[in-house]
Amino acid sequence: MQNNSALMDLSIVIPTCNEEGNIVPMYERLLAVMNEIQLAKFEFIFVDDGSSDHSLIRIQELRAKDSRVKFIQLSRNFGHQNALKAGLDHAQGAAVISMDADLQHPPELIPTLYDKWKAGFEVVYTIRKDDQKVPLLKKWTSRGFYRLTNKLAEIPMEEGTADFRLLDRKVVDALQKYTESHLFLRGIIPSLGFKQIGIPYTPHARVSGKTKYSFSKMLNFALTGITSSSAKPLYFSIYTGLFFALLAFLYGLYAIYVAAFTSEAITGWTSIIASILFIGGIQLIMIGILGIYLGKLFIQSKNRPLYLITEKELD
Repeated sequence: MQNNSALMDLSIVIPTCNEEGNIVPMYERLLAVMNEIQLAKFEFIFVDDGSSDHSLIRIQELRAKDSRVKFIQLSRNFGHQNALKAGLDHAQGAAVISMDADLQHPPELIPTLYDKWKAGFEVVYTIRKDDQKVPLLKKWTSRGFYRLTNKLAEIPMEEGTADFRLLDRKVVDALQKYTESHLFLRGIIPSLGFKQIGIPYTPHARVSGKTKYSFSKMLNFALTGITSSSAKPLYFSIYTGLFFALLAFLYGLYAIYVAAFTSEAITGWTSIIASILFIGGIQLIMIGILGIYLGKLFIQSKNRPLYLITEKELD
């Protein structure tokens, strides 16, 4: 727990991976917002998540001109959630805002988040509202992810929840106790409690570069979210197995009846083979679900650090 008298008014944590063209525009817009809300003590913490471009150089150039720009350089790419956790662990603000470096999270929304915090809310999260330009496939997959996650999770997440949020110091301190190897902060933060409120926003276009989230990364993120929020998929596999076991038992009774009490021969090799292949596929899916959870337990049992820092300048 930190001494409140030594805290910054506000920390902005910005996970960064290959965003060299966005660093300076991000800083300029953040600085304009800070001047608008007239804060005396604030800091911008860029977390370089293994960038292979000149992102760190741009950050260091800003640091040389403005000591309120701080950075953490991770030893490699540990992923967005772990980079975000690194920034939260080192932030000194009474309130901490996290946002992406691609400027799709509009800095101009920060005064609204800050005002809600001043009004007494301890978690002020944002809800992404896509405009008509977003492809239908992305809308459908995003909506499907949140609906499936909410059906399986113990604590529901509001659809469109983003990693653009403000956290009170009490919430940040609580998050520092979480050391799980597969972080999914969008699922963890609603489960913490505290006084929470959502603010809708429309994402802005990227200033520079391309999205780092390929389809495979989005799918992996979705699987992490679902399996990190609940153990219900394991129960689902049990119920599915019981259902098909019941079907097999009923079919077995039918086969015995036909063989014992009728002169008909049981035909339908095609349907039998199709049924075997279908049930085999279901079994492989269930084994896969078990494998995901066992894999997480295996990695967690090693108790490895969530991130490693090569260099940091936070003073």
